[in-house]
Amino acid sequence: MTKKQFFTYLMLVVGFGLAAWLLYQVFREHSFSEIVQSVRDIPAANLALALLFAFGSYLCLTGFDWCGVRYVKNDLPYPKIALASFIALSIGQSVGMSGLSSGALRYRYYAHWGMTTEDVAKIVLLSGVTVGLGMAVLAGIVMVVNPQDAAAVLRLKQEVVIAIGAGCLLATALYIALAIFLRAPLKIRSWTFQMPTWKIAVAQVVIGTINFAFVSACLREVMAAGADVSYLKAATAFVLANVAILITHAPGGLGVLEATVRHVMGDQASIGSLVAFRVIYFFIPLFIGLPLSLVVEAIFRATKSGSRPQSNGDQRAAVSAG
Repeated sequence: MTKKQFFTYLMLVVGFGLAAWLLYQVFREHSFSEIVQSVRDIPAANLALALLFAFGSYLCLTGFDWCGVRYVKNDLPYPKIALASFIALSIGQSVGMSGLSSGALRYRYYAHWGMTTEDVAKIVLLSGVTVGLGMAVLAGIVMVVNPQDAAAVLRLKQEVVIAIGAGCLLATALYIALAIFLRAPLKIRSWTFQMPTWKIAVAQVVIGTINFAFVSACLREVMAAGADVSYLKAATAFVLANVAILITHAPGGLGVLEATVRHVMGDQASIGSLVAFRVIYFFIPLFIGLPLSLVVEAIFRATKSGSRPQSNGDQRAAVSAG
């Protein structure tokens, strides 16, 4: 086992341990029947809207891959891109280490459709950049428009929070400016990145922002069933939860997301709403993505077997039969 593999497994073990501890802290004061009843108390209309927003988010996520595929100048049809994106992210976001797990799944599909390892790596990289851009814009908006909630949680002055938010928005604007004016590869020490075209860069910002806006709306909808929750506060909780997830590397954000949202929202985030959000945004896509991946894999194998050239013996037999 290499050192890299060892540290990867170690991070997974630590992440699962942290997730288990945080989940225990969040749910320890509630019995199973109380949790079930809390979920049942959420009106069907709220659950339906939350499902709709989750669907919108996963639709946007296919746009992440679309930007990446066009970035490597490949004209793969959108339905294939959407299939690879949904399967990779529905599984990757739930099992943890999404960059690695979803990257491996993307490679399986895109390589089957003729892309090189380098192309797939670039697609995964650009998707990661789109995640950062979308989160930066949403974070910038909530910190500038609603600085008091973030300031209370981060224990910073509101002026500092506003400055951080403005910095996030300026960084996004700088990215678009570089895409417009910089044609040579961007070099930072030993790291080199070829900027996308300005159209792709703008698409990244728009799609990334809408995606996280949908996720925040999904979270807000399940919480609004039991409390008067503003969209901006729900978005603030989601942004801070994602920062915590990035720091801890907890698998699928399990435990970290719930603990952070609970800390930011207090009693407004009922146990039922946290469970409902986890089920709607993570578990339902996972239970769709897993069997879908098995079906696609079976089709790939059948196609590969059917396209194998006949052996010399088979060819002679076919000629004789003819």
